[in-house]
Formats: sequence, C-alpha cells, structure tokens
Amino acid sequence: MTYKTLRNFVFALHRYIGLGVGLIAIIVGLTGSLLVFQSEVTTHQKHYQIGSITPKGDMLPIEVVLNTMTKSYASQPDFKLNRVYVPTKPDEPFNVVYVTKENDWIETYVHPYTGAVLVNNLNPNPVERFYKVIYALHYSLLANDIGYKIVGTVGLLMCILTITGIFLWPGWRKLGMGFRIKWNAHPKRVNFDIHKVAGVIASVFLFFTFFTGFCWNFSEFSEPVIRAITFSVKQEPVSQYIPGQSPLKLTEQLKTAQAQLPGAELRSVYFPQKPDSALMIRYKFPQQKEDYGKSYVYLDQYNGKVLRVDNALKPSLGDRILNSFAPLHYGTFGGLPTRILYVFVGLSPFLLLVTGIDMYWHRKRPKTNLPTKVFAQK
Repeated sequence: MTYKTLRNFVFALHRYIGLGVGLIAIIVGLTGSLLVFQSEVTTHQKHYQIGSITPKGDMLPIEVVLNTMTKSYASQPDFKLNRVYVPTKPDEPFNVVYVTKENDWIETYVHPYTGAVLVNNLNPNPVERFYKVIYALHYSLLANDIGYKIVGTVGLLMCILTITGIFLWPGWRKLGMGFRIKWNAHPKRVNFDIHKVAGVIASVFLFFTFFTGFCWNFSEFSEPVIRAITFSVKQEPVSQYIPGQSPLKLTEQLKTAQAQLPGAELRSVYFPQKPDSALMIRYKFPQQKEDYGKSYVYLDQYNGKVLRVDNALKPSLGDRILNSFAPLHYGTFGGLPTRILYVFVGLSPFLLLVTGIDMYWHRKRPKTNLPTKVFAQK
C-alpha cells in the first residue's frame, strides 16, 4: 500500500466518522463543558440551603447518624440505604444517599453534631434539576442503558477520529504550517486552517476524555482487559449469603476495616445492594490529594471476613491506570488551569464539525466554469 493510498483511506475514515458521530459528540462535549465546575456550583448551592455549621465538640459517630436516618425514613420502607459520605471538614454535613425504584440518588444532609436532617433533594431545586438533566444527557443522551452504550461507542469512534486527524495534520510536513491560520486568505482556506489548528490543539485532550468515557461506559469489558494486560487481576469480592442471617453491625465492620489501613481516615461507606454483595469502605491517607482517597476495604457483610484491600499507597499498574481515568476525564490533573482548558475542549467538537462540514460541502459542490463576462451584457 502506497502512502497516497493510505492517506486517502485515513482521510475517508476521518471524514465519515466525523460526519456520522459529530452531532452526538457535540452534545457530549457541550454538556461536559457545563459539568466541569458542577461540584463548585452545587456545593455553593448546598451551603446556601444548609447554612453555616458551627463545630461543637466531636462529630457524631457514623452509626448514630444512620440510626437517626433510619427513624426519619421509617414511614418510607422503599427507601434503601446506598452510601454515606463522612465530612472532610469540621463545618461540613454528613451526606447520606438512599435509592428507590423510581429514584437512584436521594441525598440527605445531616448535621454532624446534632444529627438533625438539614435538607434533602426529594424536591430538588432548579440548579439540581438542571445538572441532573445535563449529567444524564452527557453520559446516556437521556436514553438509559441504550444511550449509555451509544455514548460509549461514540467515545471509541471519537478516539479513532482524533488519531486519524493527527495523522492527517499538515504540520508533520512543516511544523509552522500546522499552526498557522491565514486570516486574509479565501474563506475556504481560513476554514481549513481553523479546523487543523483547533483539531491538533484539542486532539490529545479529546482523546483522553472520550477514551476514558468509553472505558467507563463499557467497564465490564475494559477493566478486565486492562487488569489482564497489566497482570493486575483482582478477585471480585463476594459475600457468602446465608438465608435468614442479618448483616453484621457497622461498628464491628469499621473496626475490621480500619485495622487493614492504619493511619487512613474514613471517608465513605458503600452498602451492599444485593444479598451476595460486599460492604465497601473507602479511606484516605494524609499524603493523598483527593478529598475522598482511593483506598478501599471490602468485607463480607455477614461474617466480616476481609475479602480484598486496595491500598492507594501500594497500587498495582492496573490500579494506577484506572485511577488516572478520573483526572484525565475531568481535567483535574493540572488544577484550575486544566479545568478551564477543558471547558474549551468541550466546545471543540462543535467547532470541528462546523468547519468539517464546510470543507465537505466545498469538496462536494459541483464546479462551474462560466465565462468571466457571461453576465456583463444582456
């Protein structure tokens, strides 16, 4: 295969993938830009609703908070405890999450010193409703499971699109050409220059975001492959279900888990949603930057047996790769500057599709060879 044949094939692949998935990529990109600072916006809204919390002595034990919540929702038997987030600062509330058949995310904020329920999202405010729609649109196009897989597939195709775009970039022949926009040239040329420059600048970041999105949406396939390639296979933690036996008290489980990671701070507890699921407890070591850490202890919910320990200070290669997905996808790896950059990265699919369609239109438009003075006289 000659270079010209290869280039023509790559060019056709780039063009038709772009035209085929461009609209969905725009939706995913624009919603992603809106979600970059979601945490700050919702946190501000949360503090506005909750008000200030004045530290008073020691925080309540997590078990006391959960007992209070059980009494608060005693009249709603369909509410199932999903997880609880422990405050990371003295003036923050506990965040207890419940699920029902109709709602998979019911947050309740609890005062860490009195146990009083401060606010919940049973009747979400406009900001929460807005971000809930944007988030669902971003990862599933509001189409549930089928949309989830469509977005994942588009993520893979966008990775191919960015690779082919990098291959076709004219800067490989002459670096200066690859970053130059001739603003005083013909509009067709200006459009091409904008496409090539915006594409190469955004390509690496687009690849990061769409590849990690693909891996998350197809995690049942991607994670085992990554772990197998890196020789980091882990056994899935499973509880030995015994009919009629109740799970152990959380107090006992927390003692067992803490002993596995001495020096780490409790950050959250994820409760089993199935009879054979494991209890998952999350910890953070002081030297870690993430607010909630990356260390986990998995316990049998009935007998308290330690099923697996993921120590973030001793990660396997597979863990390091999988743990890198979140900062690469959300743009948090470089702090505030990269997060701001990711806002514009999310806008780039729109710009690239518009300029790409314009180039396609010019290429397909029939050429006319009219005499220059055909309209000079009547």
